[in-house]
Amino acid sequence: MSVNVSTRQLADPNLARHVRAAIDAAGIDPSLLTLEITEHLLLDDGELTQRRLQTLKEIGVRLAIDDFGTGYSALSYLQTFPLDVLKIDRSFVSGIDHDDERARLVRSIVEMGHNLSLSVVSEGIEEAGEAALMREFRSQYGQGYLFSKPVDVATLDHLLADNKTLMESA
Repeated sequence: MSVNVSTRQLADPNLARHVRAAIDAAGIDPSLLTLEITEHLLLDDGELTQRRLQTLKEIGVRLAIDDFGTGYSALSYLQTFPLDVLKIDRSFVSGIDHDDERARLVRSIVEMGHNLSLSVVSEGIEEAGEAALMREFRSQYGQGYLFSKPVDVATLDHLLADNKTLMESA
């Protein structure tokens, strides 16, 4: 499960304690939780942010950089912070099946993620051609309206209980 972390939450010195309490209350393995941090959050007080992220990693959760490429992309983040996942923003993925230059850029971002031992998620996949290229580029995960529109908890519970993928239910 992936959960977005807000600016206010990341600034909270008790964030790791709250995350640990939520994991314990849910009775889940911490490695099943991925916390998504947007790129711009990494700019704010880098040393403090790095310590907070390291504390979260020590709990055992995974950390993702969300919307990669939309902020002040400093590639040093990818080595400086203890990240596990690189999420490519939909603004890059959209239309890659019709734009060779964009496709080359996205392929390079995916390769860079792999070279840094990060899992890669492609956001905003809306067309079968985009999904096909992202599979070809070896992006491990994809999300977008091609697979499903956002669903409420009851629908998600139903899908999980029936062991269906979102594409099977459409």
